Amino acid sequence: MQPNFSMPLRGIVPPLVTPLIDNETLDVAGLERLIEHVIAGGVHGIFLLGTTGEFASLSYKLREELIRLSCGFVKGRVPVMVGISDSAFAESLNLARKAAQYGADAVVITPPYYFESGQPELLEYLNRIMKDMPLPLFIYNMPVHTKVMFAPETVRAAAEIPGIIGMKDSSANLAYFNQVRYLLRERPDFTFMVGPEEITAEFVLMGGHGGVNGGANMFPKLYVDLYKAAAARDFDTLLPLQQKVMQISTGIYKVGKFGSSYLKGLKCALSVMGICSDFMAEPFHRFNDPERKRIEQVLEELNYQELL
Repeated sequence: MQPNFSMPLRGIVPPLVTPLIDNETLDVAGLERLIEHVIAGGVHGIFLLGTTGEFASLSYKLREELIRLSCGFVKGRVPVMVGISDSAFAESLNLARKAAQYGADAVVITPPYYFESGQPELLEYLNRIMKDMPLPLFIYNMPVHTKVMFAPETVRAAAEIPGIIGMKDSSANLAYFNQVRYLLRERPDFTFMVGPEEITAEFVLMGGHGGVNGGANMFPKLYVDLYKAAAARDFDTLLPLQQKVMQISTGIYKVGKFGSSYLKGLKCALSVMGICSDFMAEPFHRFNDPERKRIEQVLEELNYQELL
């Protein structure tokens, strides 16, 4: 099973937020504006239904609608990857089939969550699900939410399963990255991308292929330029871009008090910028006026119009 894009996939792939009007209604106009915004910024792909897309809080009906509309808006201009993570094996496959039906290019899966899996169980799970998988698959290492990580040796073994073409790592652990990269040293075609944008530049400098960065929803060109500078080892260009990324991280993502503050800040900023609604799926809620005013202030301090 070969992807219809060159491997390894390189660059910036924003994990798209899911614009919502309410818990069961997509902000369709906002979704289209957001997709046009990130494509105009030069991104190298789009990732639907990841952590930033609030997948675990969305109904299956809404997930299917998001895939259908997004693939229609993208029109094949960049690869579309769809998160199919679920605690139920059958639901992951059902979503993968919907993704294939609507024209997505690949799917992305975390370890099944709730009960913690052993590494042999993870490999068995991947082998079983790939027998019926209609699209190439990226594994997604997200131990903070799934309670289990893909051990480096498991990643190496998974890379030998037909149809598994890459990995997104959100562990924020560069030592882990180096272990995985060493074990995959004879697989230059296997895509390896990082989630946390704060370490994307270091990751690319160390041989990683790019970033699945939430901030690219807001400022796609900034993150694309960051990637290009790191790939070219152009430190004079890279350092001020990294400063902007850290300003976003410490400003927009830290306004709230809880684990959801990253996503609340991101969605609020997109709303302030006029791109899409900031409604959050239950059990979360959008920022109130005091927090929104703080986000507006951070955007002004960033001179955000210059980043577009």
